[in-house]
Amino acid sequence: MKQWVLGVALALTGALAASPALAAGKIAIGVAEFKNETGAAWWRGGVGWELSGMLSNELGSSGNFTIVERAKLDKVLEEQNLAASGRVRSGTGAKMGKVTGADYLVMGTVTAYEENTQSTGGGISFKGISLGGKKSDAYLAVDVRVVNTSTGDIEYSRTIEGRASGGGVAVGVYRGGFGGNLASEKNTPAGKAIRAALVEISEYLDCVMVERNGCESEYQAKESGRRERTKKSLKLD
Repeated sequence: MKQWVLGVALALTGALAASPALAAGKIAIGVAEFKNETGAAWWRGGVGWELSGMLSNELGSSGNFTIVERAKLDKVLEEQNLAASGRVRSGTGAKMGKVTGADYLVMGTVTAYEENTQSTGGGISFKGISLGGKKSDAYLAVDVRVVNTSTGDIEYSRTIEGRASGGGVAVGVYRGGFGGNLASEKNTPAGKAIRAALVEISEYLDCVMVERNGCESEYQAKESGRRERTKKSLKLD
C-alpha cells in the first residue's frame, strides 16, 4: 500500500514538472474584452475583443505569463457582469479563478482618443494614391485594471498612453498585422498609437507583476507626468 501511494505521489510530481507553466512558475492571466468611452471612428463591433487578443499576444511573447483563452473567460465574465460593472462581485472571485484557471484578469478601457491632421502642402493624388501633403498625430489613453481572481481585489491600476505621428505617404488600405475591424488601421497614426499603448501595457504588467526590480519608478514617473499634463490641459487652479 505504501509503495502504491508513493507511486501515485511520484506520478503527480512528474505531471506537475512536465507542465511548462507550472514548472516555470508563470502567472496565469486572462484579458477581458476592452471597453470604449470615446468617439474614435475606428471603434466598431468586435474591436474590444481584437484589442484583448492583441494584448494577450504581447503578454504571451514576454515569456512570463500563461494566457487563458477567451473561450474560458466568456461564461464567467458574463456571470460576473464585468461588462457593465467593471468589477468582480464580492465572494465570487475564487470561482472565477477556479473555472478559468486565471490568477489575474486584465481589464482595459479606452478613455481618450485624439487625432489631429494638418496640411503640410505640396501633396499630390494620382489614381487613388496620395503622396505627401498631410501630417497626422494620434493619442490614445487606456485605463488598465488587474483583478486578483482569488480575492476580487484590484491589485494594479494605471492609465497607459500611446502616441504616434505619421504623414507623407498613404497608399490604399493596408492589410496584415492588425486583423478584423482594425485591419485598415495597420499603418495609420491611430493603429500605431494603439500598438504603442498595448506594448506599454504589456511592459508595465511585466514590470509590476514579474520583474519588480526597480522598474516601477519609471512607470510612476510616467504617471506623474501624465497627471501634470492633464491638469494643465484642464487649466485647474
